[in-house]
Amino acid sequence: MNIEKSNLSKIERAPQTLRDIVQDRMRTAIIEGHFAPGERLVERPLCDQLGVSRTVIRETIRYLEAEGLVEVIPNRGPIVALLDWDQAAQIYDIRKQLESSAAAVCAQCHSGDFPKRLRDALSALNATMNDSEWIGVMQATTRFYEIIFKEAGHAIAWEIVQRLNGRISRLRVLTLSAKDRPRPGISHMTAINEAILSRDAEAARAAVQAHILDASSIAKRFLRDEKEKAVNDV
Repeated sequence: MNIEKSNLSKIERAPQTLRDIVQDRMRTAIIEGHFAPGERLVERPLCDQLGVSRTVIRETIRYLEAEGLVEVIPNRGPIVALLDWDQAAQIYDIRKQLESSAAAVCAQCHSGDFPKRLRDALSALNATMNDSEWIGVMQATTRFYEIIFKEAGHAIAWEIVQRLNGRISRLRVLTLSAKDRPRPGISHMTAINEAILSRDAEAARAAVQAHILDASSIAKRFLRDEKEKAVNDV
């Protein structure tokens, strides 16, 4: 008996598991400040709020600990990880090196429909800037950079950035919420976009570095003010 074989239909997107959904919600809650730095993450209230078992909450906490968003303190349990300037400075330095390199290479080698995809990503980012919640901005920003890294062929560098993405997003919320920012973040992203599409590698590198310098100076001030406030409150 001969059976004709046909190609299996492609799964466009794998369905999220319950654990994935809980991880997304907890990650978003931490990034957007629903849980404050240092706040304890108590299993029973989390189970009740999310309607899931303790096993799922424990798995989620372990996953978020690996992302650097949660710390487990002996005799106290899990808390939202504290973020100080020393840690933030390292993250910004890694970003500056990886993002500026990817942007410069991308400016030299991009082809095909890349310009349209990058412009579309920038437009999508711009459309989220007035959202009442930060998660849309975070996702659109991540997508913008993902397009650049992948066009540059910097897959390993993108993996490194993704491992830091939770902490990067926390810092982005701090800097985007600053009212006295000398230059809006979207203008930096526009400059990066224009430099890459103009095939000007040095301008692309400089645009990324200017963006990181601006963001890091705001984060430095904010985190040091928070540290001084915490010391004075003791």
